[in-house]
Amino acid sequence: MSKSIVLNHVALQCSDREKASIFFTKILKIPMIKNLTISKELSNKIFGVNDYVEVYVFDNGEARFEVFIKNKTNETEFEHVCIEVEDKKEFVNTCKSYGLQPFFVKKDEKDLLFVRDFSNNLYEVKEQLK
Repeated sequence: MSKSIVLNHVALQCSDREKASIFFTKILKIPMIKNLTISKELSNKIFGVNDYVEVYVFDNGEARFEVFIKNKTNETEFEHVCIEVEDKKEFVNTCKSYGLQPFFVKKDEKDLLFVRDFSNNLYEVKEQLK
């Protein structure tokens, strides 16, 4: 194989469009570049969901998220997205200012940072290497 794999986007399901917008634009600082509605027919063909689905796309040129707005019915166990931020302390403070509760988990000598968004999606947060 001559080319490496490149991640194009991450698709997540969120239950509230306004809270999703706050999480991505205010906390992660990723602008929304478009929104669209997927038809019942297409949604059924791809996902087996016979309903219109509202989708918001957030993209900063380095990370792209497609956020599907739909009430959650499935429980997650291991699914998470790992992101890198410039300053973990600032990120934690921003999360808290919007009512989110980031948490640290001790692993050997490291403190791993995690946060759940308003729809309970889990994010592992690492600080960018300088």
